[in-house]
Amino acid sequence: MKRLLRGGRVVDPANGKDGIFDVLIDGDRIAEVGTGLKADGAEIVNVPAGLIVCPGFIDMHVHLREPGQEHKETVATGVASAVAGGFTAVACMPNTKPVNDNAGVTQLILQKAKEAGLARVYPIGAVSRGQKGEELADIAELKEAGCVAVTDDGLPVATAILARRALEYTSMFNMPMIEHCEDQSLKGDGVAHEGPIAASLGLRGIPGVAEAITAGRDILLAEMTGGHVHIAHMSAWPTIEAVRQGKSRGVKVTCEVCPHHFTLTDDLLQSPIAYDTNAKMNPPLREQRDVDAMIAGIKDGTVDVISTDHAPHHYDEKNVEFDRAPFGIVGLETAISITLDKLVHAGVIGLPRMVELMSVNPAKILRVPGGTLSPGAPADITILAPDLAVTIDKAKLVSKSKNTPYHGWSFKGGVAATIVGGKVVYRNPKVEAGL
Repeated sequence: MKRLLRGGRVVDPANGKDGIFDVLIDGDRIAEVGTGLKADGAEIVNVPAGLIVCPGFIDMHVHLREPGQEHKETVATGVASAVAGGFTAVACMPNTKPVNDNAGVTQLILQKAKEAGLARVYPIGAVSRGQKGEELADIAELKEAGCVAVTDDGLPVATAILARRALEYTSMFNMPMIEHCEDQSLKGDGVAHEGPIAASLGLRGIPGVAEAITAGRDILLAEMTGGHVHIAHMSAWPTIEAVRQGKSRGVKVTCEVCPHHFTLTDDLLQSPIAYDTNAKMNPPLREQRDVDAMIAGIKDGTVDVISTDHAPHHYDEKNVEFDRAPFGIVGLETAISITLDKLVHAGVIGLPRMVELMSVNPAKILRVPGGTLSPGAPADITILAPDLAVTIDKAKLVSKSKNTPYHGWSFKGGVAATIVGGKVVYRNPKVEAGL
């Protein structure tokens, strides 16, 4: 089937396009982007004024929880949440039960994603067997089974020698090692950012340098080995400084920031609800200086990716004392609205930079198809409604879990529709997209 998206504003930074263009889809591929394209038997869709046609957004850091924690999320509910949030593809972390450290678990995830038939799913394998930090998983096996990267996310790679070996092996397969940066001896049993607010609430702290120390270690190891390290969910200003310095030396280091780390501070621990477990995440919400550093890095190009670290948890698990609650929040259905409102409409970045952060660069880092509307590319398209008024209602989230600190928040900007492989997989009932 052919479909011609006519007259929308196309933002495709990989091809230097930002203007009114037609997009011709032929089956599951992009056929052509240009002006005045002939329909040639295609279904014509007149894109309403004000909507933005982009290469499909890719979230390279999500937790789909299956296998083993299906009460929190499944692959099917996770990808449904993804397309409702405007993401055409997601990369899922390996801290499932059992851990994705072998081809069998990888293949199960891929099969579940195929059955769901919504967003594309790219599994990420574990660095170490069982994520125990003792011996490397079989990275070659994971790569062959379909993994696009390795990480022990949820934990850092336990030792420098293990991180070195992982970087050496992943460089052989042209894969990144994604690092959850956290010095465990400094983190200890901390549950919140170490600072005046945690102290006043009697909460054990996690200093920002715990993140920066591990990031610094792995950037040096990437420099030594020639491997590619990707720093996940940065939160602390010294970490972004370490990344910036590494990049200046030509180290293969990339990094990501989540919306909660460029919009929220640890003030949320005490207001509007003290000890709200939806303000508990790892890395924790930090101080304004850290938030400002993340925004500066997004603006100056140091930050490569905006990801969500979508971490669903069941209501009963979060509805306990702060110390006992698990870390994490859901993010797939809020990320685009937050980014449009707090970065684009605020004048921090333009739409092309947003598309780089959420489409072009994730595709490059993971070396997966997408990030472009070039002829022959997958017909994965995110259509944005940048002026849409959005109010977050946790009860209406598609995700199986509802653990968000943004309940009741209002934003300017949202998703109009999501197309994967030429198929419309999500239409926002509040937006007329013509599809």
